[in-house]
Amino acid sequence: MSAQAKDPVDAIIEQWAEVRPDLDTRAMEVFGRIFRLSRAMGDRMEKAYARFGISRGEFDVLATLRRSGEPYTLSPRELSATLMLTTGGMTGRLDKLERAGLLRRSPDPHDRRALQVTLTEKGLNIIDEAVGAGLAAETEALTVLDDEQAGRLADLLRELLAGTR
Repeated sequence: MSAQAKDPVDAIIEQWAEVRPDLDTRAMEVFGRIFRLSRAMGDRMEKAYARFGISRGEFDVLATLRRSGEPYTLSPRELSATLMLTTGGMTGRLDKLERAGLLRRSPDPHDRRALQVTLTEKGLNIIDEAVGAGLAAETEALTVLDDEQAGRLADLLRELLAGTR
């Protein structure tokens, strides 16, 4: 362990060492911290997006439309696939965002059985502000690392993620 102050994961690892010294808890040290960090950052992001009247899940829908480029239009199926949501879960989000005037659903001109989801001007303004607020919250959290450390961490997490596919 480094000379850093101990965190709650260290306490858990020490407890396991006492009762099961045969266990290699290295994975628990890594993933325990990843899970705790994910929860803490999830809470931070919810607060950042709440200022704009949207949740993290709703942010994801708006951000996916925004990243698609003009005309900021995708099918519900494309959105569901990108966000790994069921069609039922997607419908609920789309209903709420449409009621708020942040997107609109319309018939697909190329397939009358299908719909298109398009970001409205209000939705575009909200997502542009919300993404800035979210990045500010994430950047603030990263201030405990210097640029080189943050870059190394991003590289290590990329490798770890690639190894789980």
